[in-house]
Amino acid sequence: MTRGLRRRLTSYGDQDFSLFLRKAFIKAMGYSDDALDRPIVGITNTYSDYNPCHGNVPQLIEAAKRGVMLAGGMPMVFPTMSIHESFASPTSMFLRNLMAMETEEMVRAQPMDSVILIGGCDKTIPAQVMAAASSEVPAIVLPTGPMDTGNHRGERLGACTDCRRVWAQYRAEQIDGDEASEINGKLASSVGTCTVMGTASTMAALMEAMGLTLPMAGSAAATSSERMRLAEETGRAAVAMTETGLTTAEVLTSAALRNGLVTLQALGGSTNAVVHLAAIYGRLGKKLDMAELDTIGRQVPVLVDLKPSGTGYMREFHAAGGVPRLLSELTDLLDLSAPRAFGGTLADTVGTLPQRHEDQIIRPRSQPISSSGAIAVLSGNLAPRGAVIKHSAADLRLLTHEGRAVVFDSVKDMAERLDDPSLAIKAEDVLVLRNAGPKGAPGMPEAGYIPIPRHLARQGIKDMVRLSDARMSGTAFGTIVLHITPESADGGPLAAVRTGDRIRLDVPSRRLDLLISAEELIARMANLPPPPPAPERGYARLYDQHVTQADDGLDFDFLMAGPHD
Repeated sequence: MTRGLRRRLTSYGDQDFSLFLRKAFIKAMGYSDDALDRPIVGITNTYSDYNPCHGNVPQLIEAAKRGVMLAGGMPMVFPTMSIHESFASPTSMFLRNLMAMETEEMVRAQPMDSVILIGGCDKTIPAQVMAAASSEVPAIVLPTGPMDTGNHRGERLGACTDCRRVWAQYRAEQIDGDEASEINGKLASSVGTCTVMGTASTMAALMEAMGLTLPMAGSAAATSSERMRLAEETGRAAVAMTETGLTTAEVLTSAALRNGLVTLQALGGSTNAVVHLAAIYGRLGKKLDMAELDTIGRQVPVLVDLKPSGTGYMREFHAAGGVPRLLSELTDLLDLSAPRAFGGTLADTVGTLPQRHEDQIIRPRSQPISSSGAIAVLSGNLAPRGAVIKHSAADLRLLTHEGRAVVFDSVKDMAERLDDPSLAIKAEDVLVLRNAGPKGAPGMPEAGYIPIPRHLARQGIKDMVRLSDARMSGTAFGTIVLHITPESADGGPLAAVRTGDRIRLDVPSRRLDLLISAEELIARMANLPPPPPAPERGYARLYDQHVTQADDGLDFDFLMAGPHD
C-alpha cells in the first residue's frame, strides 16, 4: 500500500509527475522533505462561529497536531462541515448525510494514512463515523467534550434538560420573563456539548464503548486540561494507526455493535442514538435489529444517574470513572474481545480501573436507577415497523394508558393550535403529531417533545402521552413515543388517526395501537391525501428522493452498503 504523499495521487496520466507537482505545491506551505516523508494524519476542522459545542476545536487541533508530531507523523488539518442543532434549519438531522458525504469524500480524495475526526454536537460524530465506516482510512474520534454547569440562586443548571424544564416553568407561569432571561445566560456556561446524557454525550460514550475513542475521551470536560491531553494522546494514537491499518469497518464488528447497544441501554442514552446506530449499521451492510435492541433493554439496567433519566451531570460521570467504570459493571453482558481502533481490545479499557470511589452517579448492578434499560421498542397497528420510547425518563403511571387522540397535522399546525382553548385538551388525552418524519418535515426534527398545553401546564400537569413520527432531543423527558415507522408522509398508519380516536399505549407489552377495527383502518389508509410535491432542486430534492425511514437510520439508500456477513 502506498503511504503519505504518494497516496491517492491526482490523475494527470503520469504518476511520477503527479507526485512531483504535489510536493512542489505542499512545499509552498513551508514543509521540508523530511516532513513530507512522514506518515500523514488528517485532522478534521469542524470549528464554526455557529457551533459553540465546537468552540474548543482550535485548541484540540493544536494539541492533536502536537501529539502527531511527537510520534513522528505529519498532521494535515482540513475543513469539513460543522452542524449545530440549535442553528441548523430545518433541523441538523437534515444535514447529517450531507456532512457524512462531504467528510467521506475529503478523506478519500486527500492523502492521509489515518484521520482524527473531531466532533461534538450532535449529528457530527454520527456523520463522521458513517463516513469512516465507508472509507478504508483508519479513523479515531476525538469528541469536543461536555460543557460546564451553571448556577442560578444556588441551583445547578446544565444544558439542555434544564433548558426544557425552565421553559416549561415559564409556560406554566411559575417563573416570569425576567427570571427566564436571567437563567438563559446561565444554562450553557461554557463551550462544549450538553452536560447531560443528551445525544452528543450518548454518541461520545458509545464511540468509546465501541472502540473508536481513547478511554475517558467520551466524558472529559471540554474546558479541562485533560481534554487537551486526550487530544495530544489521540494524535499519538493516530500515528500508530498508520502502521496497523485497522479500518473503521474492521473495528465495528458485530460484537462492537452489540456492545454499543448494551452501553446505550445502561447509560439512559438518547433515542437519537438508535437512528444513528441504524445508519452506521447500514454503512456496514447490516440491519439494526430492533427486536435485539428491545431484548437487550429488558436485560440491561440503567446504571447512570444523569439527567434526563436521573439527576446528575457529565462532570460527576467523568469523575466516577466514565465509560470504563460503566463497562466494568457490565462485563458479563459485553464482548470484551471487540477490537479498538488504536490497538488492544475492550478488555484493555476495563482492565486497569482504579478502586471505585463514587456510587451515586454510576451505580453498581445491585443498585440500578432502573431495572430495565432506557429504551423500549414498540409495535402495533400504529407502528408496523416499530417505534421507540425512552421509558426511563417517562412517568411510570402513563406507561400503560388509553386516551382520546388530539391530532396535529404538522409542526406548524401544532405550534399554531396547541394552546387553542377550543380543542378542550385534557391531561388524559394523547397528543399526536404527524408529518414530522424524515420526508414529512423534512429531516425528522426534534419536535416530538410536544409541549404541555399552556392551560394544563398552569394546572401543574408535567407529563402527557405524546406520540409522533418525529425525534426528540436526548436531553428531553416525558412519556413520548417517537420514530413511528413508516412515517405518515410515507404512507404510515399515523396518517389515518383522527381527533377523537382512542389510542392505547402499553409499554410493558411493547404495544401502540389505534383502537379501531382492521377494516376501518384499511378503509382510511385507502383514502389518505396525496403526499406533498417533491422539492424542485438541490440537496432538498436529493434528500426527499433517497432518504430512508427511521429503522434504516435516515441514511441515503445509495450510501448504504449491500448486505454481507
